[in-house]
Amino acid sequence: MQNGIPPLKIGLFGIGLEAYWEQFEGLENRLLDYIQLVEQQLKQFGADVINIGLVDYTDKAFEAGRQFRRADVDLIFLYVTTYALSSTVLPVVRRANVPIIVLNLSPGAAIDYPSFNQMNNRTQMTGEWLSYCAPCPVPEIANVFKRANIPFHQITGRLTDDPIVWTAIEDWIAAAKVANIMSYNRMGLMGNYYGGMLDIYSNLTLQCAVFGGHMEIIEVDELSALRNTITSQEVEEKLKEFIETFDIQADCQEIELIRAAKTSVALDKLVLKYKLGSIAYYHKGTGNVENEETMSSVILGNSLLTANGVPVAGEYEVKNAQAMKIMDCFGAGGSFTEYYAMDFNDDIVLMGHDGPCHAAIAQGKIKVKPLQVYHGKVGSGLSVEMSVKHGKVTLLSVIETADGKIEFLVAEAESIAGPILEIGNTNSRYRFTMGARAFVESWNAEGPAHHCAIGVGHIASKIKKLGLLLGIKTTQIG
Repeated sequence: MQNGIPPLKIGLFGIGLEAYWEQFEGLENRLLDYIQLVEQQLKQFGADVINIGLVDYTDKAFEAGRQFRRADVDLIFLYVTTYALSSTVLPVVRRANVPIIVLNLSPGAAIDYPSFNQMNNRTQMTGEWLSYCAPCPVPEIANVFKRANIPFHQITGRLTDDPIVWTAIEDWIAAAKVANIMSYNRMGLMGNYYGGMLDIYSNLTLQCAVFGGHMEIIEVDELSALRNTITSQEVEEKLKEFIETFDIQADCQEIELIRAAKTSVALDKLVLKYKLGSIAYYHKGTGNVENEETMSSVILGNSLLTANGVPVAGEYEVKNAQAMKIMDCFGAGGSFTEYYAMDFNDDIVLMGHDGPCHAAIAQGKIKVKPLQVYHGKVGSGLSVEMSVKHGKVTLLSVIETADGKIEFLVAEAESIAGPILEIGNTNSRYRFTMGARAFVESWNAEGPAHHCAIGVGHIASKIKKLGLLLGIKTTQIG
């Protein structure tokens, strides 16, 4: 168990027909070898695998379902090795009650027809054919799943030498890992909404019902109180971390760096106390000098947290904290962003945000700059300026719909070099294959909040699979 999160557990079983084993010598062992090969590959993707082996009659199906349930598996791969009865499948899946991926994998690209047809023994010929017979029962299984209202997903291809198959399997495992992490994630909610941003208001119960996890309501006063306990030694250590991580500009005053360091140490303690995996925050701090001091010095500390597995979303944007956590769990980063402007000369969209950045996905070292005013917010202090690494990127928005559901909105783009707004905020230039104008209109038409999360790489296929595992509709733009 890491950070209080149990490891992902994958269930694996194959199916066959018990009557075949006496009829066709060697067939059962051959199919067991196929299942063993799949198990070894699944482990290569970092999953704990519970391999039941071949389920070939109904009583074994009942027991397999109980075994998976006792093992608390998160996802099941059903390897259809040859023809089998659907009655050996339904009891397993009903009892386990977790998402199911049907592997329709042939042992080779094709049967060697000349060699096959030269076999003198028709019983041996049939046994050889049955080792390639995975596609045969898949419609039967699909029919039963549909009639039983059991969602399922398929991967069709070759057992070996088929990158499409193993990339898809790896993506499913990656998505299941993210779903597992999200189900245990503790999000800290500190402060209050930015008043008037109606699009960012969230249904916390809905978020927990769909993703799992826990919402920890935290008072800003607690962070301020922790800040008052920070020692000079802790401040010095944090200042060293600032110097290692950031490119601190010459006009940053020492008093502001010390202020930010104290708050950063206090944030670390708060995260440790509540075992937080993400944070959404905002607080004016007016009328309370200590809270104003705290909230005007959080940006550097929140940026460090974001780069170290605890993404922090400003403006109390819970939905976007979820999106950032998802992107970070996929290893893509997840930086808080919104539209900044459009450049019709270069056909790109400028996007960024004030507040925290994600240092792990920055193009070069992040600059720390002093701001005399936080636009639209109270106070002044240090801020961060960065662009997302040039290359492939993915945008993710978590949407709450009018009918009380959660949806994913995703797009793939490219972060490109060029001039940015050097105003002490995160901002980048993004090019979309459909063009900037078409992208903006298509994205807006889906009704997301004005924030989204940006991560590196093209991972829309993984996000779609996460959506399927969680029962979340995913729309891709472009």
